[in-house]
Amino acid sequence: MWRLTGDADFAAMRADMVERQLRRRGIADERVLAAMEAVPRERFVPESQRRRAYADSALPIGYEQTISQPWIVAAISEALGLDGSKRVLEIGTGSGYSTAVLSLLAREVITVERVEELAAAAREVLAELGMENVEVLVGDGSAGLASRAPFEGIAVHATAPAPPPTLIDQLAIGGRLVIPIASETADMLTAITRREGEVDPTTGAGLERVVIGPCRFVPLIGVEGFPE
Repeated sequence: MWRLTGDADFAAMRADMVERQLRRRGIADERVLAAMEAVPRERFVPESQRRRAYADSALPIGYEQTISQPWIVAAISEALGLDGSKRVLEIGTGSGYSTAVLSLLAREVITVERVEELAAAAREVLAELGMENVEVLVGDGSAGLASRAPFEGIAVHATAPAPPPTLIDQLAIGGRLVIPIASETADMLTAITRREGEVDPTTGAGLERVVIGPCRFVPLIGVEGFPE
């Protein structure tokens, strides 16, 4: 198991979170559970929120953004099906917490954040924790990162109006996009696997789509998301 430095009290909270919020609610991938127990979530929230770091809820991190509840981070990580050998593109770095979890599960993580201040703060904490396989960029994540494609996994931490065709184009065959999709009733966390070289995001041809469940995210802002 990975071991990162952290306060003993927080470590106990973290272990309790893994058992009660994740394992008992269906997260079964032991690598994901170990990563969630290793990453000190308290390092990724404002000082005023640290005693709530392991609450079963999203928390504000400034700039009208949030750190997702632990189950959501675990569910996205599990749905990506990572085995330590894959390159992952993350859209919406936020605090950098999910980036840290992914860094323990993937060979390389490239993460894109549109708010420069959040990207800078995340970059600093990730460096302090020794996450050397992570690169934090600033930009419009809805367009992905064509210059670095293809990716075996793409994780999106904001709700899109529809699966972005550009992100699907940047998936390797067999790669998986995990993204919240807006619907009339709720955001639906969805895993989309690219099965063929030629795909049609509109009809779903060449793609396998699995709905994980309802969720709630901030909107994906950008050329393939919602207008600012």
